[in-house]
Amino acid sequence: MTESTIIYTHTDEAPLLATYSLLPVVQAYAAQAGVSVVTRDISLAGRILAGFPERLRDDQRVEDALAELGRDVLTPEANIIKLPNISASIPQLKAAITELQSQGYDIPDFPEDPTTDEERDALARYRRVLGSAVNPVLRQGNSDRRAPASVKHYARTHPHRMGAWSPESRTDVAHMDGGDFFSNERSTVVPADGSLTVELVTSDGTTTELRPPIPVLAGEVVDASVLQVAELDRFLEAQIARAKAEGVLFSVHLKATMMKVSDPIIFGHVVRAFFPDTFATYGDVLAEAGLRANDGWGAILDGLDGLDGLAEGDAIRASFEAELADGPALAMVDSDRGITNLHVPSDVIVDASMPAMIRTSGHMWGPDGAEADTLAVIPDASYAGIYQVVVDDCRAHGAFDPATMGSVPNVGLMAQAAEEYGSHDKTFEIPVDGSVRVTDGDGAVVFDVPVAAGDIFRMCQTKDIPIRDWVKLAVSRARATGDPAVFWLDAHRAHDANLIAKVERYLPDHDTEGLDISILAPAEAITRSLERIRRGENTISVTGNVLRDYLTDLFPIMELGTSAKMLSVVPLINGGGLFETGAGGSAPKHVQQLLAEDYLRWDSLGEFLALAVSFEHLAQRTGNARAQVLADTLDRATGTLLDEDRSPSRKVGGIDNRGSHFYLALYWARELAAQTADSDLAAVFSPLAERLTADEEAIVAELLAVQGSPTDIGGYYRPDDALAETVMRPSSTFNEVLATLG
Repeated sequence: MTESTIIYTHTDEAPLLATYSLLPVVQAYAAQAGVSVVTRDISLAGRILAGFPERLRDDQRVEDALAELGRDVLTPEANIIKLPNISASIPQLKAAITELQSQGYDIPDFPEDPTTDEERDALARYRRVLGSAVNPVLRQGNSDRRAPASVKHYARTHPHRMGAWSPESRTDVAHMDGGDFFSNERSTVVPADGSLTVELVTSDGTTTELRPPIPVLAGEVVDASVLQVAELDRFLEAQIARAKAEGVLFSVHLKATMMKVSDPIIFGHVVRAFFPDTFATYGDVLAEAGLRANDGWGAILDGLDGLDGLAEGDAIRASFEAELADGPALAMVDSDRGITNLHVPSDVIVDASMPAMIRTSGHMWGPDGAEADTLAVIPDASYAGIYQVVVDDCRAHGAFDPATMGSVPNVGLMAQAAEEYGSHDKTFEIPVDGSVRVTDGDGAVVFDVPVAAGDIFRMCQTKDIPIRDWVKLAVSRARATGDPAVFWLDAHRAHDANLIAKVERYLPDHDTEGLDISILAPAEAITRSLERIRRGENTISVTGNVLRDYLTDLFPIMELGTSAKMLSVVPLINGGGLFETGAGGSAPKHVQQLLAEDYLRWDSLGEFLALAVSFEHLAQRTGNARAQVLADTLDRATGTLLDEDRSPSRKVGGIDNRGSHFYLALYWARELAAQTADSDLAAVFSPLAERLTADEEAIVAELLAVQGSPTDIGGYYRPDDALAETVMRPSSTFNEVLATLG
């Protein structure tokens, strides 16, 4: 990597497919400014293959690009465009393994219950790619997410549809009132560099080390908590009964991808709670067959065909169907295909599913294919309350109006695996009754947490340098915008109380004169923010890592119709820049549509926005004036693309992702030809702009002509490059014109 290099990540699903179309444009234009745009493969398939080099032929081996990027982000030269990637659940990981094996890669099966050293080694390697394995490595800085002015202007002049809310809406949010992570949390500030040991001490005095010692630094905040599954089960039983009594849909909202240890376990409890009689009668049979509730009801139904004895399989199916009919109606992921809220742990992700429900009148889809009120179950109380505040606000005041509402940009504490999103290697399902004892290097007890068999114990770390940087970034954004900044911290929560002390300590290090900076509990913070956005005013939310994730979907989905249109900048602590795109995820449904209809709905606006600030960052660090010209002209071209409504349409017959890339190339070439800051660049791009303008009709016709028929890209998790490029670059005219740049 050199100072004039931008790394563009090769990821998964819709963003990966879009890369085959957009990247050639970006590379061709950037080269004219002496900027090299290179790729690094951090896809789920690439990360799997990188873990088993000794099992692959030389021509199959894949470099460990994530490890390389982990080193790059610690350098001042880092300039990385990070596209959305799959945060794999176990079902997704298994599917990717199966596909790679079918493509000739000699990798092992995923060992559910390893019994040999070889299987234990394979499981350890696979665990490294589960869940949010990428973000903690790359996010060596805090988050600055906001809606660019051009995007906000477009949303106001072209407001998206918001479902009407009724004052009689019965939609509600339910969370635990005790026994959860929130109520059981302990927190401490580490006094000196050292390490912490985590041990399970059973009732008979046996001590087992749960993991190797955890390195800690002076000043970092360390938390420990436990979710008591007995309380969880009682809570779930009550909510299922409540949904039935109130005649609303039952839904559960978790994040089994990011919280890859705890949330699949919680999801399994929900599945068992919804079908208690089936699991009481057939639980042992299902377990012996390797069918686990943690993998979702859909995985169990799919696996029933493999059970010995058809009668038993039929009996289990009948039992499931009887309980399904007797319980409350389940919210659906896909009513037409019968995919329920309980089918797949990764299908209903709280930060996406709750805003979608709020945008749609507080409704989810029912088994009958109609919208209906729902009871949204979010077991842990740590953040569930913010959604209840929004539901109550919409019930009282109606839906928000995108044409007039303000914004809630976010400054998020996420550097160095902060808070819950860095807890995976410190989260355990407890096998026996006892206590989890955490001790420091001198043997002093830091935490002693009583646990019962099946409970979920979790520890989190938040280092001091990221906290200092977070406070600095919050002050910087408040100063740059003049908007109030609110730290969303609850003095009654152990972790937040320690953060509040640090915020109050570090704020005086900065010039805050004339700024409106406050600290409010999340429920109060969101109440204030909602009041202000209804008046068209902006309020900066300054939050921890999880709320960063939740709010940068919630507010953009209401404001802009999607979180993919947010600008997401991560100023890396050591001086580099990480520029994230498409906060809405990797859009698997868009891939399904491409395969069925050769039509990709993915909107690359996030990539356009990230590229502009990436070029700007490079120009500021290296003095490359041409990179600044690229940034300025790309920003104007993106504004034109929005004004001319050249984003992908929603169905076959209009331009899709590929068409939007053509129009970006056209408008960007025109801007480069017209700018006066660099006459040589203008001379290079003037003939290109003329050719693209002259050939617009032919190019669009070629792009539209391929739509409507199934297509093949050679693989879902690891597409064939040649096939994917053919599908995503179908206009020979456009390809030929672009090639004239050399």
